[in-house]
Amino acid sequence: MATATEQWVLVEMVQALYEAPAYHLILEGILILWIIRLLFSKTYKLQERSDLTVKEKEELIEEWQPEPLVPPISKDHPALNYNIVSGPPSHNIIVNGKKCINFASFNFLGLLDDPRVKAAALASLKKYGVGTCGPRGFYGTFDVHLDLEDRLAKFMKTEEAILYSYGFATIASAIPAYSKRGDIIFVDRAACFAIQKGLQASRSDIKLFKHNDMADLEQLLKEQEIEDQKNPRKARVTRRFIVVEGLYMNTGTICPLPELVRLKYKYKARIFLEESLSFGVLGEHGRGVTEHFGINIDDIDLISANMENSLASIGGFCCGRSFVIDHQRLSGQGYCFSASLPPLLAAAAIEALNIMEENPGIFAVLKQKCKQIHKALQGISGLKVVGEAVSPAFHLQLAESTGSREEDVKLLQEIVNQCMNRSIALTQARYLEKEEKCLPPPSIRVVVTVEQTEEELEKAASTIKEVAQAVLL
Repeated sequence: MATATEQWVLVEMVQALYEAPAYHLILEGILILWIIRLLFSKTYKLQERSDLTVKEKEELIEEWQPEPLVPPISKDHPALNYNIVSGPPSHNIIVNGKKCINFASFNFLGLLDDPRVKAAALASLKKYGVGTCGPRGFYGTFDVHLDLEDRLAKFMKTEEAILYSYGFATIASAIPAYSKRGDIIFVDRAACFAIQKGLQASRSDIKLFKHNDMADLEQLLKEQEIEDQKNPRKARVTRRFIVVEGLYMNTGTICPLPELVRLKYKYKARIFLEESLSFGVLGEHGRGVTEHFGINIDDIDLISANMENSLASIGGFCCGRSFVIDHQRLSGQGYCFSASLPPLLAAAAIEALNIMEENPGIFAVLKQKCKQIHKALQGISGLKVVGEAVSPAFHLQLAESTGSREEDVKLLQEIVNQCMNRSIALTQARYLEKEEKCLPPPSIRVVVTVEQTEEELEKAASTIKEVAQAVLL
């Protein structure tokens, strides 16, 4: 009986062998040969190397050249040849010992040297001292911080606000506090460097859309919607964010917020709005791009801005619904691990807010001056104006590039230098070229403030035109 069973098994094996696909037999044959090779192959010992003599060691050490810690940098690099400012960088600025009209500092509302702001800061300095020496969770929360958070929330008409001690760290900390690995962020190609660092820290899937191109953004959202239908289980746990600036630092253009809100609801995404340039600039009361377009602020999931422009202080804030803001108190890296904002700067920001609320007409004045210089700078030979007419920070780019970024930078810097010699302080926009996601073209940045008179605006425009003509033609 046993013999018959064995014969039957053998017949089945032979039959299975004939029926098996050719590739299957070839693969099994290769595996069998590899196993046989491993079983019968000889093992080899590494040859022991004799010790080097002292002379040989010295020769090897002498020949060895370590890799440089950092790449070589030219002594002509702008970072090594900075301008030195003496005194406050307000309306008039002393640069390298020369007094100039300031068209370089982001002191939009002229509050940097305001007597009331300085008095509030000085009183706080006498009461609290210079710094805090601790983050918010470790004896770094002062009553003046809570007052400023409450004032910012009321000013922006949101439920709650949170303070950061460094403007750059605000949005760079806020993004990774919510978006994690596996989540998807749709971001404008012109996004500033602080946003880029936040995206990098989040480790999320980043999808770039063309600058202010809502058709391109919607196309990306549609493609993602199709992908989600293929894997609904994954889609249920994947969060989607749209990250934009209210007024773009790199282009001086305003985001199309009404269209962004429409896409948010259509494709079930969340909007993060970075308003460092638009806060204290756009809108009847300076509340930013939401007020500019008449958008309900509750339609925006998170608003962030620094206090280093219109408020003429330091640090930044985020505002929104309470449950959204409270999450940052546990997850915002810049909030949790950095020493809190010095009380004197918080007091200065509160007084700056007081001035903004008492003088709402200041925003119309700034807007009118922006339009004046924007119009006066049109038609410059060799240069083009980039940015909205109402933007207090816009760019002058070469109408035609030389084909070399280095040469373009040199030409623009020559314009800046000659304008400085004529008492007009300008600056080039600077970028970390090797780290920028989408490197903007070289440009001169022009900053408008309420302190500049009509005569000074006209003088700056005519000076730039004359210098550009002399340098570029």
